[in-house]
Amino acid sequence: MTSAEKTGSESLSPAEIAQAMLLADRASAQLGMELVEIREGYCKMSMLVRDDMVNGLGICHGGLIFSLGDTAFAFACNSRNIRTVALNCTINFLNAANVGTKLTAEAVEKSLKGRTGLYDVAITNEEGLKIAEFRGTSYGTSAKTYVGIDQVVD
Repeated sequence: MTSAEKTGSESLSPAEIAQAMLLADRASAQLGMELVEIREGYCKMSMLVRDDMVNGLGICHGGLIFSLGDTAFAFACNSRNIRTVALNCTINFLNAANVGTKLTAEAVEKSLKGRTGLYDVAITNEEGLKIAEFRGTSYGTSAKTYVGIDQVVD
């Protein structure tokens, strides 16, 4: 049975869930985000800072760095095929990122108790310098994220 033929009673892998999410995530695609690695409770995403991503100070806009962290967080907390949304997210900006910098966001599940999860996301540049620290609290709903590879459950 292919992943497209799976039903809601069968489990999709984190990679299959991530692929379906990527197909539906136009915002992340527009920003050029790429999935690097995915497994249960973990995601690594990357994004190249383009010249149309800078703020008035000539550095990467903080909202776009937040978006990268938020996307890695979303993929990590939805990796078990439970539709999961953010309850709260915070970010601390530690260093600037310039045009041409490849940012990597690594989301790690720190706790999952019942429906609530806690995730830390480190956003670094190519040299490993920490650009930002993102923390997200998630809430798992009673719905599946995806029934089949191309079917979003409302």
